[in-house]
This record gives sequence, C-alpha cells and structure tokens, in this order.
Amino acid sequence: MRRNTSISLLSVGHACVDIYQGSVAALVPFFIAERDYTYAVASGIVLAASLLSSVAQPVFGALTDRWAMPWLLPLSTLLGGVGIALSGLSGSYLLTLVFVAISGIGVAAYHPESARVARIVSQGSHRAMGWFSSGGNIGFALAPLMVTAVVAPNGLSWTPWLALPALAGTALCLPVVRALQQKQADGPGTTTHAGKDDIPSFVKLSLAVVFRSIAFVGLSTFIALYARQRLGGSEVVGTAALTVLYCGSAIGSVAGGSLASRWDRVTVTRWSYLLTAVAIAGVVWVPGPAIYLFVALTSVGLYVPFSLQVTLGQDYLPSRIGTASGITLGLTVSIGGLASPVIGSIADATSLQTALTPLVVMPLVGWLLFRNLPEPTAPRPEAAASSEADDTGVVPAQQSGNR
Repeated sequence: MRRNTSISLLSVGHACVDIYQGSVAALVPFFIAERDYTYAVASGIVLAASLLSSVAQPVFGALTDRWAMPWLLPLSTLLGGVGIALSGLSGSYLLTLVFVAISGIGVAAYHPESARVARIVSQGSHRAMGWFSSGGNIGFALAPLMVTAVVAPNGLSWTPWLALPALAGTALCLPVVRALQQKQADGPGTTTHAGKDDIPSFVKLSLAVVFRSIAFVGLSTFIALYARQRLGGSEVVGTAALTVLYCGSAIGSVAGGSLASRWDRVTVTRWSYLLTAVAIAGVVWVPGPAIYLFVALTSVGLYVPFSLQVTLGQDYLPSRIGTASGITLGLTVSIGGLASPVIGSIADATSLQTALTPLVVMPLVGWLLFRNLPEPTAPRPEAAASSEADDTGVVPAQQSGNR
C-alpha cells in the first residue's frame, strides 16, 4: 500500500467519523421540533457530546504516545456511529445525553491515534495532512444533508440508519491498520519521539484552538436556526446554511496545506484568524441572502488553520505526538461544545443575534495569541522519511515525531 492510497483511505475514514460530530448539531433542530426542547436544553446535547470527549481525547493521546494502537480506528468509528444511531430512539432526555456522549467518546478515541497514523503514512507532508483533515470536514459537510434526508421525512425514530457511515469507515481503515500492525510486528510497539518540547508555545496554540472552537461550534449549533429567522422559510433554509458552513471547512483545510507550503504555518494562521473575524461579523449583522456568502468565508477562514495547528502542536511537543494531537485536533470540537449552553441561554433570554455577537471576538483572540508564536525550524520530515519509507509507504513510528 503506497502513501497516497493510505492517506486516501484514512481521509475517507475520517469523513465517516466526523459525520457524527456534524450530526449532533444537525439533530438539534429536530430535537427542538419533535420534543419541544428550549435552546438551552437542546444545546445541552451538544455539551454531552463534547464534555467527555474534551477530557478523553488527551487521555487517549497520552496512551498512544506510550503504545501504538491503530486498532482504535475501527473500534472508535463503530462507537461513534452507534451512539448517534441510538440517540433518537428514546424520548428520555437522559438517555439521549448518554447515547450522544457514547458517540463523543468514540470520536475522542479516534482522533489522536488517527492523527498519529496520518502523520506516519504522510511522511509529514502539509498537503497530505491537509487532505486528511479535509476528509473529516467533508464528513461534517455531509452530516446535515444525511440527517435531514433520514430524519426530516421519518422522524427521530429513523436515526439507526445513521450508523451506515460507521460501517463503511470501519471497512476502509482496516487495510491501513493491517499494514501498520505488520510494521509493528517487526519493531517496538511504543511511540517515543526525539526533540525538545516548547510548552509555552504549545499552551498559546491550544488557547487559540479553544477560541476558534467556540466560534465554530457556536455557529454550527445555531446557524440553521439563525438563518431561518433571518430569511424565513422551511428547514431547508437552515440546512443549507449549515451545509455551507461545513463545505467551506473542507475547502479551507486543503487551502491551508497549500498555503503553508508557500508561507509558514504561523503566518497563514494569523492572517486567517484576522479575516475570519470580519466574516463572522458579516454573518451576524449583514441582512438578506448575503448571510450564505459570509458563512462560507467564515468556514474557510476557520479551517485554513485546521491541519496547520495539528502539525504545529506536534512540532511544539515532539516527545508527545499523541497528546498534542488529542488536544489540538480534539479541542476544535470538544471545548467549543462547552460554550454552547451559554450561547443557548443568552439566546433564550435575548435573541440569537445577541447570543452570536460575541463569536466575532473569538478569532481576534486567536490572532493575538499567534502574533508571537515561533515557526518550528527543525528539518521537514519528508527528507528523512523518504530514505526510510518502504514499498508500503509507511515509515517507522519512531520517526513520525521528527521535524
């Protein structure tokens, strides 16, 4: 199996997993309509998917720093799908929270290990990591379409059909898992890495990820409802806005990898955050159908740094690649979900427009945090990896942290 084949399989598998992150927000309008939830109560479902995930992802990351666990990819993919599949079957709010939390744990287990595996098989290429990240974002983009197609005409009782992508994702990642397990059979099973950690820079990076996360998850939770309020119309109007938000993310991830090959990652991310603040302001305040344009610009701006922040985190913590991946890749959704109930409460007390206004500030804080971040100057791994890669396109895990 060559490198491009491995990355392609991982990218599509990533899409199948992140469908379930996007499904949580896409299900919120249906929970409100069918069960008469308030904004705050419905946003608690997003919190359930995020709370355990935010804690679990660094834990799984730390475990993958100590032991290579590629078998987590198929297992966590199934878990993510099963949780969402069961979420619509019971009218009990508590059981709904439990099932969504199970899905969140599956997503948490998947991302640190998948980011480590993707870095190995991509040999550190920014473009390849961009495609891997874009796969997840495509899953986000497909989520509202899939949820609307299944749930809108049939009701929440049809959510078991949403498990189908999990089955497909499990099948797609198995060939890559087998290739890696074969490599591990010929060498150590641990994943130790060389290099000096830059903890202060990693902390600044992580804080920027948190504020970016609040902006994206806040919009993804409420943009469908907000678009319907601003434009009127049926659920299709809101679904279209959410789909634009997710589709722009796929474009942004690929663009980020290409831009980083021309300019450094810190510069690209800093400018992206600055432009994103302007775009979010347009979403909140510009009237009429132009909201779709500003939603698209916001999405691209928020996702240009997506894969760049993952590799920056890995380079700032080269001795703890899994932990870095769990925090930077996981926090993009997890911590943002913690803010959703606050946004929902403000919306219940005032209006959605008032509740979404603070999101304009979030990318500005990220821009400030990135102003003094250094760009890692260690050699790119492609040069070292090219001499060690074999016909499978996979390099030893011990080399994946060198940059």
